[in-house]
Amino acid sequence: MQGSAPPNDRRRGRRLPRTVTAVAATAALLPVFGTAHAAEPAQDGAAGSLQQAFTAAAQQYHVPQSVLLGVSYMESRWDSHQGMPSVTGGYGPMHLTDARTAIAQFPHEALGDGGDDGRGDGSRPLITKATAEAPDVAALPADLTTLDRAATLTGSSAADLRDDAAVNVSGGAALLADTQKSLGESLSADPADWYAAVARYSGASDAQTAASFADDVFDVIKQGQARTTDSGEQVRLAADPKLAPAAGQAARIGLVKGNDAGTECPPGLGCEWVPAPYQSLGSDPGDYGNYDKANRPVDQKIDTIVIHDTEGYWDTAMQLVQDPTYLAWHYTVRSSDGHVAQHVLTKDVGWHAGNWYVNSKSIGIEHEGFLVDPGTWYTEAMYRSSSRLVRYLAAKYDIPLNRQHILGHDNVPGIAPAYISGMHTDPGPYWDWAHYMELLGAPLHPTAGPQGGVVTIDPDFATNQPLYTGCVTAGDTCPAYGSEAVRLYTAPSTDAPLVKDVGLHGANGASTTGVNDVGARASTGQQYAVADRQGDWTAIWYLGQEAWFYNPKGHRTAVDSAGLVVTPKAGLASVPVYGRAYPEASAYPAGVPVQSILPMPYQILAGQRYVVGNVEPGEYYYAVTYDTAQNHQVVRGKELYYTIQLGHRIEYVKASDVTLQPSTVGAPR
Repeated sequence: MQGSAPPNDRRRGRRLPRTVTAVAATAALLPVFGTAHAAEPAQDGAAGSLQQAFTAAAQQYHVPQSVLLGVSYMESRWDSHQGMPSVTGGYGPMHLTDARTAIAQFPHEALGDGGDDGRGDGSRPLITKATAEAPDVAALPADLTTLDRAATLTGSSAADLRDDAAVNVSGGAALLADTQKSLGESLSADPADWYAAVARYSGASDAQTAASFADDVFDVIKQGQARTTDSGEQVRLAADPKLAPAAGQAARIGLVKGNDAGTECPPGLGCEWVPAPYQSLGSDPGDYGNYDKANRPVDQKIDTIVIHDTEGYWDTAMQLVQDPTYLAWHYTVRSSDGHVAQHVLTKDVGWHAGNWYVNSKSIGIEHEGFLVDPGTWYTEAMYRSSSRLVRYLAAKYDIPLNRQHILGHDNVPGIAPAYISGMHTDPGPYWDWAHYMELLGAPLHPTAGPQGGVVTIDPDFATNQPLYTGCVTAGDTCPAYGSEAVRLYTAPSTDAPLVKDVGLHGANGASTTGVNDVGARASTGQQYAVADRQGDWTAIWYLGQEAWFYNPKGHRTAVDSAGLVVTPKAGLASVPVYGRAYPEASAYPAGVPVQSILPMPYQILAGQRYVVGNVEPGEYYYAVTYDTAQNHQVVRGKELYYTIQLGHRIEYVKASDVTLQPSTVGAPR
């Protein structure tokens, strides 16, 4: 049977404050919870009203319309986000900031990502708490209160500037015009004359980040953009390929140069050095923080980049990463302007992913944000800075730009069965992977016909709105919002149960619609071997079972692909999978304890196929003391592993257990 389609309507309701058990930052800088409203299409007769608002505001305040559209696109991609503020308190298409209102209306406690991961290999105690000073709400910087200034300039109320998209656009135009005049520039009709004003609109405190923001805005204007917003309106910015900022404009930004000495960042990206402490914490040589010295890629290849969100605010993240008793990652990207801070050199191993094998071969990048609340949306400035950084790192270390190598923290496996339930789930279902991959220059597209044997998950982010629960309390309904994930069923119908994740829920437990439950979820860009097709439904091999997702003609949620897959060797009924790719026992030299290789509670059964990402040597980086001259070495064995997309998370399978073959061989017909 073809089965029923997933519902796309959502109940409306009020979200309530969340109780947090972990000890973390004692106050929030920004909102998380508010009124949840499903995105609605534009009303009859209102089509193009937002486009008209840009035209009217540009004329009223004598700002070139392309500049106004370009700045808004860089802030919000012209979305209103249902009146919800970003993680830095920005409202509406122009991201007018009103942090005081956000804090007062939507208090939130910042947790910090990774606070219960420890190093991820059992040699370090779990890090269960950390503290950070609360921000001074009475002394918020000007870049977090731009809505107040817009209200003064326009005479509009703060409420209208937050809630009415047209008024919000008018407020942004007023800010741009006022900034242009304050710089001593005329209200020129030439977009090229507005570079400095655009840079200052970013709110950045350093010249590099401000210039990077302006460069991105002008790149948007040159290339042009057109899209349907989250309110269902069409907005278009015509391309202006010959546009170039006026000579001398960059020098008029008037900001100081940031501390970028020693950073590993691409040219033109605002980047500063905020070092994490490598520090002894006592007389015990194994008591130190908060990362490990190494010599990558000389000793170990860097083959993965892990995308995180901070589960906290910028100031909180800066405090935590500089706490030697906490843990460290390599970079953090700020929401408001895309500013980047580097904390650990890429040659060294950060403690960020909760899996020591992954840590030792990856770079961790945190993004200011919260996964459980789509109201605190990820900004375009942050997406673009992050993608520029990742492109640079991928080129430097020869890392392929695909979802087998650019992982979310939620795709990292536990090291053993006992660790599965504690693994993190950020950046979560509201991170727009399709848009991010486009910015990386690696957009998702079909690479084969229906006989390719593989599908790449690729739903339309804006209209793909599966029901999620648990954003505040267990069982509550999260607001309707675009999502990068598709839900997986045991049969081609939404009436069927969700597929089971025995590692996460046990043999008798069921997967749920919880926003943090990844047991029956496939994410954009992930690739799976096709098991079957029936009408508008496609089945994939997932956690040792057939998993069905809705994939209708005309509105595909996946594209056909081809690649390499593994299947159990002939004669084997099943093969085990592992959460880390460690060497065989005989590879360990004297003085280095043999690390266990525990099978996970999943199996690949005969006839099943799983897409391969990496070929991994069995390796273990032994580094358990502060003194790098002692006991720091890479143990490398002869056993080879394949990284496979087993479920929502990757896993590892021994090459000796499986047959590697093209996905077209034996593909379902």
